[in-house]
Amino acid sequence: MANHYLHNVQGLFDTIAPNYDRMNNIISLGTHRHWRRQTMAQIHLRPTDHVLDLCCGTGDWTIALAQELTATDGVIGLDFSAPMLKIAQQKVHQAHVDKQVWLRRGNAMHLPFHDNQFDVVTIGFGLRNLPDKVQGLAEIYRVLKPGGQLICLETSQPDQPLIKPVWQWYFTRVVPWFGRLFAHQYQEYAYLQETTRHFVSYRQLVTLFQQAGFTQVHYQRFNFGAAAAHFGTKPATTEVHHD
Repeated sequence: MANHYLHNVQGLFDTIAPNYDRMNNIISLGTHRHWRRQTMAQIHLRPTDHVLDLCCGTGDWTIALAQELTATDGVIGLDFSAPMLKIAQQKVHQAHVDKQVWLRRGNAMHLPFHDNQFDVVTIGFGLRNLPDKVQGLAEIYRVLKPGGQLICLETSQPDQPLIKPVWQWYFTRVVPWFGRLFAHQYQEYAYLQETTRHFVSYRQLVTLFQQAGFTQVHYQRFNFGAAAAHFGTKPATTEVHHD
Protein backbone atom coordinates (compact mmCIF):
# COMPACT_ATOMS: atom_id res chain seq x y z
CA MET A 1 0.00 0.00 0.00
CA ALA A 2 2.81 2.40 0.96
CA ASN A 3 4.65 1.73 -2.31
CA HIS A 4 1.50 2.47 -4.35
CA TYR A 5 0.97 5.67 -2.34
CA LEU A 6 4.60 6.69 -2.81
CA HIS A 7 4.43 6.05 -6.57
CA ASN A 8 1.29 8.19 -6.89
CA VAL A 9 2.75 11.07 -4.88
CA GLN A 10 6.02 10.86 -6.81
CA GLY A 11 4.08 11.06 -10.08
CA LEU A 12 2.24 14.12 -8.78
CA PHE A 13 5.47 15.95 -7.95
CA ASP A 14 7.00 14.93 -11.28
CA THR A 15 3.97 16.54 -12.95
CA ILE A 16 3.98 19.81 -11.01
CA ALA A 17 7.78 20.29 -11.05
CA PRO A 18 7.87 22.88 -13.90
CA ASN A 19 5.36 25.11 -12.08
CA TYR A 20 6.40 24.32 -8.52
CA ASP A 21 8.36 27.48 -7.66
CA ARG A 22 5.84 29.84 -9.25
CA MET A 23 2.91 28.12 -7.55
CA ASN A 24 4.63 28.21 -4.16
CA ASN A 25 5.00 31.97 -4.55
CA ILE A 26 1.37 32.35 -5.57
CA ILE A 27 -0.17 30.08 -2.94
CA SER A 28 1.89 31.42 -0.03
CA LEU A 29 1.71 34.99 -1.38
CA GLY A 30 5.50 34.96 -1.27
CA THR A 31 5.68 34.35 2.49
CA HIS A 32 7.33 30.91 2.25
CA ARG A 33 10.69 32.64 1.72
CA HIS A 34 10.20 34.63 4.90
CA TRP A 35 9.33 31.45 6.81
CA ARG A 36 12.54 29.81 5.60
CA ARG A 37 14.69 32.84 6.43
CA GLN A 38 13.21 33.01 9.92
CA THR A 39 13.85 29.30 10.40
CA MET A 40 17.40 29.51 9.04
CA ALA A 41 18.18 32.27 11.54
CA GLN A 42 17.65 29.75 14.34
CA ILE A 43 19.96 27.06 12.92
CA HIS A 44 23.49 27.35 14.29
CA LEU A 45 25.49 25.92 11.40
CA ARG A 46 29.24 25.46 11.51
CA PRO A 47 31.02 25.81 8.15
CA THR A 48 32.18 22.16 8.24
CA ASP A 49 28.82 20.65 9.22
CA HIS A 50 27.28 17.90 7.12
CA VAL A 51 23.64 18.59 6.38
CA LEU A 52 20.86 16.53 4.80
CA ASP A 53 17.99 18.45 3.18
CA LEU A 54 15.17 15.95 2.80
CA CYS A 55 12.38 16.31 0.23
CA CYS A 56 14.53 19.09 -1.20
CA GLY A 57 12.29 19.72 -4.22
CA THR A 58 13.73 22.42 -6.46
CA GLY A 59 16.55 23.14 -4.04
CA ASP A 60 15.84 26.53 -2.47
CA TRP A 61 16.56 25.41 1.10
CA THR A 62 19.46 23.24 -0.07
CA ILE A 63 21.10 26.29 -1.64
CA ALA A 64 20.48 28.48 1.41
CA LEU A 65 22.15 25.85 3.58
CA ALA A 66 25.06 25.41 1.16
CA GLN A 67 25.79 29.13 1.29
CA GLU A 68 26.57 28.70 5.00
CA LEU A 69 28.95 25.76 4.47
CA THR A 70 32.47 25.31 3.15
CA ALA A 71 32.81 21.52 3.05
CA THR A 72 32.67 19.72 -0.32
CA ASP A 73 29.27 17.99 -0.49
CA GLY A 74 28.50 19.71 2.82
CA VAL A 75 24.79 19.49 2.09
CA ILE A 76 23.04 16.57 0.42
CA GLY A 77 19.67 17.34 -1.13
CA LEU A 78 17.48 14.24 -1.43
CA ASP A 79 14.18 13.95 -3.28
CA PHE A 80 12.28 11.16 -5.03
CA SER A 81 11.31 13.30 -8.05
CA ALA A 82 13.84 13.38 -10.89
CA PRO A 83 12.19 16.43 -12.57
CA MET A 84 12.40 18.35 -9.27
CA LEU A 85 16.09 17.43 -8.91
CA LYS A 86 16.81 18.51 -12.50
CA ILE A 87 15.48 22.00 -11.71
CA ALA A 88 17.38 21.99 -8.40
CA GLN A 89 20.63 21.16 -10.21
CA GLN A 90 20.21 24.14 -12.53
CA LYS A 91 19.58 26.45 -9.57
CA VAL A 92 22.56 25.05 -7.65
CA HIS A 93 24.79 25.82 -10.63
CA GLN A 94 23.38 29.33 -10.99
CA ALA A 95 24.00 29.95 -7.27
CA HIS A 96 27.66 28.78 -7.64
CA VAL A 97 27.39 26.20 -4.85
CA ASP A 98 28.10 23.12 -6.99
CA LYS A 99 30.99 22.05 -4.75
CA GLN A 100 28.99 22.24 -1.56
CA VAL A 101 25.90 20.40 -2.85
CA TRP A 102 25.28 16.80 -3.80
CA LEU A 103 21.79 16.10 -5.11
CA ARG A 104 20.53 12.53 -4.82
CA ARG A 105 17.36 10.76 -5.78
CA GLY A 106 16.03 8.64 -2.93
CA ASN A 107 13.21 7.69 -0.59
CA ALA A 108 12.86 9.62 2.67
CA MET A 109 11.27 6.52 4.22
CA HIS A 110 14.41 4.43 3.62
CA LEU A 111 17.38 6.78 3.69
CA PRO A 112 20.47 5.51 1.82
CA PHE A 113 22.85 6.73 4.53
CA HIS A 114 24.77 5.30 7.48
CA ASP A 115 23.73 5.80 11.09
CA ASN A 116 24.97 8.95 12.85
CA GLN A 117 26.10 10.65 9.64
CA PHE A 118 24.67 14.21 9.70
CA ASP A 119 24.98 17.19 12.03
CA VAL A 120 21.71 18.70 10.80
CA VAL A 121 18.68 17.36 8.90
CA THR A 122 16.14 19.74 7.39
CA ILE A 123 12.83 18.87 5.77
CA GLY A 124 10.69 21.61 4.23
CA PHE A 125 7.05 20.99 3.28
CA GLY A 126 7.76 17.29 2.85
CA LEU A 127 6.85 15.48 6.05
CA ARG A 128 3.11 15.76 5.37
CA ASN A 129 3.56 13.84 2.10
CA LEU A 130 5.26 10.81 3.68
CA PRO A 131 2.92 7.82 3.97
CA ASP A 132 4.29 7.03 7.44
CA LYS A 133 5.43 10.09 9.38
CA VAL A 134 6.62 7.96 12.31
CA GLN A 135 8.93 5.90 10.09
CA GLY A 136 10.18 9.06 8.40
CA LEU A 137 11.10 10.63 11.74
CA ALA A 138 12.74 7.38 12.87
CA GLU A 139 14.92 7.40 9.76
CA ILE A 140 15.92 11.00 10.36
CA TYR A 141 16.78 10.17 13.98
CA ARG A 142 18.91 7.24 12.80
CA VAL A 143 21.08 9.24 10.39
CA LEU A 144 21.60 12.20 12.74
CA LYS A 145 24.74 12.28 14.85
CA PRO A 146 24.20 12.34 18.62
CA GLY A 147 23.64 16.01 19.45
CA GLY A 148 22.45 16.68 15.88
CA GLN A 149 19.37 18.72 15.12
CA LEU A 150 16.24 18.17 13.03
CA ILE A 151 14.44 21.21 11.63
CA CYS A 152 11.05 20.68 10.01
CA LEU A 153 9.31 23.58 8.25
CA GLU A 154 5.77 22.64 7.36
CA THR A 155 2.32 23.98 6.65
CA SER A 156 0.11 23.95 9.70
CA GLN A 157 -3.38 24.89 10.78
CA PRO A 158 -4.38 28.15 12.48
CA ASP A 159 -6.46 27.62 15.59
CA GLN A 160 -7.71 31.16 16.22
CA PRO A 161 -11.52 31.27 15.76
CA LEU A 162 -11.43 34.27 13.43
CA ILE A 163 -8.54 33.02 11.29
CA LYS A 164 -9.33 29.29 11.01
CA PRO A 165 -12.42 29.50 8.72
CA VAL A 166 -10.67 31.95 6.37
CA TRP A 167 -7.66 29.61 6.17
CA GLN A 168 -9.93 26.60 5.49
CA TRP A 169 -11.77 28.49 2.74
CA TYR A 170 -8.49 29.57 1.17
CA PHE A 171 -6.98 26.07 1.03
CA THR A 172 -10.20 24.24 0.15
CA ARG A 173 -11.46 26.62 -2.54
CA VAL A 174 -8.78 29.04 -3.63
CA VAL A 175 -5.66 26.84 -3.80
CA PRO A 176 -7.15 24.28 -6.25
CA TRP A 177 -8.54 27.17 -8.32
CA PHE A 178 -5.04 28.70 -8.44
CA GLY A 179 -3.77 25.31 -9.60
CA ARG A 180 -6.25 25.32 -12.47
CA LEU A 181 -5.76 28.98 -13.38
CA PHE A 182 -1.96 29.22 -13.25
CA ALA A 183 -0.79 25.65 -13.87
CA HIS A 184 -3.80 23.81 -15.38
CA GLN A 185 -3.40 21.28 -12.56
CA TYR A 186 -6.58 21.40 -10.48
CA GLN A 187 -6.48 17.81 -9.22
CA GLU A 188 -2.84 18.01 -8.18
CA TYR A 189 -3.38 21.12 -6.09
CA ALA A 190 -6.64 19.78 -4.72
CA TYR A 191 -4.60 16.83 -3.39
CA LEU A 192 -1.90 19.11 -1.93
CA GLN A 193 -4.44 21.20 -0.06
CA GLU A 194 -5.86 17.96 1.39
CA THR A 195 -2.45 16.94 2.74
CA THR A 196 -2.09 20.41 4.25
CA ARG A 197 -5.55 20.42 5.80
CA HIS A 198 -5.25 16.95 7.31
CA PHE A 199 -1.66 17.13 8.53
CA VAL A 200 -1.13 16.81 12.28
CA SER A 201 -1.40 19.95 14.38
CA TYR A 202 1.71 21.75 15.59
CA ARG A 203 1.13 20.28 19.08
CA GLN A 204 0.73 16.74 17.71
CA LEU A 205 3.97 17.17 15.75
CA VAL A 206 5.78 17.99 19.00
CA THR A 207 4.52 14.66 20.36
CA LEU A 208 5.69 12.78 17.25
CA PHE A 209 9.16 14.35 17.61
CA GLN A 210 9.31 13.28 21.25
CA GLN A 211 8.08 9.77 20.50
CA ALA A 212 10.86 9.43 17.90
CA GLY A 213 13.39 10.21 20.64
CA PHE A 214 14.06 13.90 20.04
CA THR A 215 14.61 16.22 23.00
CA GLN A 216 14.59 20.02 23.40
CA VAL A 217 11.60 20.05 21.05
CA HIS A 218 10.22 23.51 20.34
CA TYR A 219 8.48 25.34 17.52
CA GLN A 220 7.84 28.71 15.93
CA ARG A 221 4.57 29.50 14.18
CA PHE A 222 4.15 31.83 11.19
CA ASN A 223 1.20 33.75 9.69
CA PHE A 224 -1.23 33.05 12.55
CA GLY A 225 -0.28 29.37 12.42
CA ALA A 226 -0.46 28.76 8.65
CA ALA A 227 3.06 27.31 8.90
CA ALA A 228 5.34 26.18 11.71
CA ALA A 229 9.00 25.31 12.18
CA HIS A 230 9.71 22.48 14.62
CA PHE A 231 13.13 21.85 16.13
CA GLY A 232 14.39 18.71 17.86
CA THR A 233 17.75 17.39 19.04
CA LYS A 234 19.03 13.82 19.05
CA PRO A 235 20.42 13.33 22.56
CA ALA A 236 24.20 13.18 22.85
CA THR A 237 25.39 9.76 24.00
CA THR A 238 26.03 9.71 27.73
CA GLU A 239 27.15 6.10 28.14
CA VAL A 240 30.59 5.62 29.62
CA HIS A 241 32.38 2.39 28.70
CA HIS A 242 34.89 0.99 31.21
CA ASP A 243 37.67 -1.35 30.13
